[in-house]
Amino acid sequence: MLPWTALGLALSLRLALARSGAESGPPASAPRGDLMFLLDSSASVSHYEFSRVREFVGQLVAPLPLGTGALRASLVHVGTRPYTEFPFGQHSSGEAAQDAVRASVQRMGDTHTGLALAYAKEQLFAEAAGARPGVPKVLVWVTDGGSSDPVGPPMQELKDLGVTVFIVSTGRGNFLELSAAASAPAEKHLHFVDVDDLHIIVQELRGSILDAMRPQQLRATEITSSGFRLAWPPLLTADSGYYVLELVPSAQPGAARRQQLPGNATDWTWAGLDPDTDYDVALVPESNVRLLRPQQLRVRTRPGEAGPGAGPAPTQLAALPALEEAGPERIVISHARPRSLRVSWAPALGAAAALGYHVQFGPLGGGAAQRVEVPAGRNCTTLQGLAPGTAYLVTVTAAFRSGRESALSAKACTADGPRPRPRPVPRASTPGTASREP
Repeated sequence: MLPWTALGLALSLRLALARSGAESGPPASAPRGDLMFLLDSSASVSHYEFSRVREFVGQLVAPLPLGTGALRASLVHVGTRPYTEFPFGQHSSGEAAQDAVRASVQRMGDTHTGLALAYAKEQLFAEAAGARPGVPKVLVWVTDGGSSDPVGPPMQELKDLGVTVFIVSTGRGNFLELSAAASAPAEKHLHFVDVDDLHIIVQELRGSILDAMRPQQLRATEITSSGFRLAWPPLLTADSGYYVLELVPSAQPGAARRQQLPGNATDWTWAGLDPDTDYDVALVPESNVRLLRPQQLRVRTRPGEAGPGAGPAPTQLAALPALEEAGPERIVISHARPRSLRVSWAPALGAAAALGYHVQFGPLGGGAAQRVEVPAGRNCTTLQGLAPGTAYLVTVTAAFRSGRESALSAKACTADGPRPRPRPVPRASTPGTASREP
């Protein structure tokens, strides 16, 4: 136990140094990988919104170092059927890709995002379709928040292939579903931004994309309910050092697992994990030749499924069909004032009764989120203490007896505050006269 205790202390010190920036590593390598933009081009998006999103994507791609054998970009439209505006490798510069994005035309039709994701997996990201093996893959999905078909399963299949998923929503849609669709942690990979404020996140999102494209990126693939595979490029050799892998359940920091690997290792599979659980992973290269920063990653295992030995479910006499646990179908914002607004929602018809609701709200431009609890039987509340003339993301979540939650989000804006009245300027008295007091 003593050697592993000492190793744990050393590992904690290395991670702390990396977070504080005290440890310096080699210069960052040039980004290399495949980057796909998935653009909502359906009739649910207005022509104005599409033009703003198109300009946003063009700004993102323009400075990227595209080139043969390096970083490649592709653009796919979401509509009734997916449409490829340009495939990987067609453009060898960011400026050329930006011109192609700006020249793209809205496709209209239904919002079949799930179909477009399945198309992306089979036609663009799969090695059988010509995708480059062993390079980072990134998907940036820009959406108004809704889809006519399921998004979760095809998105999970892409993430299981090792695709890093960024989502930019213009302020509508189900917050919990979009959080689950984005790569973990959601606070780094999911952005809710008003369509007129997309330029605010261009630099931050581009930096995150480039970070995900670095060859030294630690990646998780083959994610199941009980484990996942980690892969990384060769950073060491068998003679230059070794690796220490650390696995920590996010909710149980004290239950860490560690594994030492030789310097020529480039992958490892963790097994025997809990389903539907977040794990923080750290890869620490240990070498006397050069200093290398630890790499960190958060991975969520898939929900568990009943195994073959679970047996049949017990028979119930006169069992009634279970009611669906569905969240609110519609959110209505009203009585918008400078410091408050009213939020109402319509529960789904025929759904199970919720035990209660909680309403979470925070400024779209960034800031602390607040939460209000609403008891069962009520479907409205007034949010107080807001800032005048500010856009907020409001999420209404229904909680059910099973422990499941279902949510819907909407954008809300407070009214502009009254302008301050100018203070009267006192009139100067002339010599020899007395000034009157009001």
